[in-house]
Amino acid sequence: MRNSPKLLLTTLLIVATSTAFSANDHATPAVKTPAAANTTRPYTAKSPKLNRAQLDALLAKPEQLTIIDVRRPDEISAIGGFPAYLNIQVNELEKYTAFIPKDRTVITVSNHAGRAGKAADLLADNGFHVAGAVGAQNYEEEGGTLSKIIPPAPKAATKTK
Repeated sequence: MRNSPKLLLTTLLIVATSTAFSANDHATPAVKTPAAANTTRPYTAKSPKLNRAQLDALLAKPEQLTIIDVRRPDEISAIGGFPAYLNIQVNELEKYTAFIPKDRTVITVSNHAGRAGKAADLLADNGFHVAGAVGAQNYEEEGGTLSKIIPPAPKAATKTK
């Protein structure tokens, strides 16, 4: 029995939709409003978004600071980041709070401070002293310099006898 194109398309849509939902299970659920049904409301952070001047003032005292970059490693290597940081993605942050020092001021980082704002709020709610969230790309656009991380070149294969 041959599959009809309509059945195949429906199956592909179901698979694609279920994959999208499982990949984004941490995303904010859609909020329906009369004016705009099927729109999502982005997360609005309570923690402040820091600009370059504010961040530079905090970076002047690195011994008092912990930077938590919530971006994926490929984002950090492609865009750049700050000289010293912990890298913990937002959806993993809550289970690793015990490893974050509470005696330092925390700054969270993402590309444009969206995920960082969410992470900053989570940490503040868990008793951390959070200065705010920073967008690495925003910081760079404001004239700040990011550290570029170049992944090591793969080692050449050696022949064994």
